[in-house]
Amino acid sequence: MAIYHLEAKVISRSTGRSAVAASAYMSCSKILNDYDGVLHDFTRKHGLVWEHIFLPENAPQEWQDRSKLWNAVERTEKTKDSRLARELVVALPIELNKEQWINLLADYIQSNFVAEGMCADVAIHDTDGHNPHAHIMLTVRPLDDKGKWQHKTEKEYLCKRNGEEKKGD
Repeated sequence: MAIYHLEAKVISRSTGRSAVAASAYMSCSKILNDYDGVLHDFTRKHGLVWEHIFLPENAPQEWQDRSKLWNAVERTEKTKDSRLARELVVALPIELNKEQWINLLADYIQSNFVAEGMCADVAIHDTDGHNPHAHIMLTVRPLDDKGKWQHKTEKEYLCKRNGEEKKGD
C-alpha cells in the first residue's frame, strides 16, 4: 500500500544553502557554483534512478543543462538571504514501476509548475527498492512570455467590509 509523504522546503542563502549544490546532490553530479566558486561533487552518491529538467516553452534551451539553469538562478538573486528555489520531496508508490513514476511526475509537474512559467529539475531516488521518492526543485521566479525572470510574488491584500471582499485601501 502506498504511503503518502510530501516535504516542502525553500532553498535559501540565509540558511547557507545553494540551488547549485542542491541540484548537484539530487542529480548525483558535479556542478561548479559560479556565485561562490565552490565545486559541488556528488558523483559518488548512489540511488539515482532517473533525472530530467522540465522547461516552459519560452525558457532558453541551454537551461536543459542543470549547471546553466541553477547558475542563472544564482546570478539573478542578488542578496545574501535570497530565496533561490523551492524543493518538494515526494514518496512514490512502490506498486508502480519506473515508467509509471515518470509519467505521474511529468503530468503533475507540467500542469502545476511548468504551465505557470516555472522551471523544474527532477530526480527519482531509490537506494534499496523500498523507498522510492522524487526530488522536485522549482525556480522561485516564473518566466514571462519572452523568457525573462518575473518577480517572485505579487501580494494583493483584500479586506472584507460588510461581508464583501474589497481591495485594501
